[in-house]
Amino acid sequence: MHMQSVRAMIADHLGVALDGVRDDADFATDLGADSLDMIELAMRFERELDITIGDDESESCATVGDALSLIQSKVATSKAAA
Repeated sequence: MHMQSVRAMIADHLGVALDGVRDDADFATDLGADSLDMIELAMRFERELDITIGDDESESCATVGDALSLIQSKVATSKAAA
């Protein structure tokens, strides 16, 4: 999984420029995401990347970097289990 495609999904969903989706970008403050956006993003990641993200895990992602780390971990675990 290339993390640039995850960044593109975030930019597309939130309607922001791709160059603004930096590791240190805060979803709420910098990207304007609300709790519904975060739920929808988690669902999109689950659907498109064939992973499962728990509610507590998605709620702990304050920044893009947090989300990328979580997704990398989930994808690696998913591949190992396959």
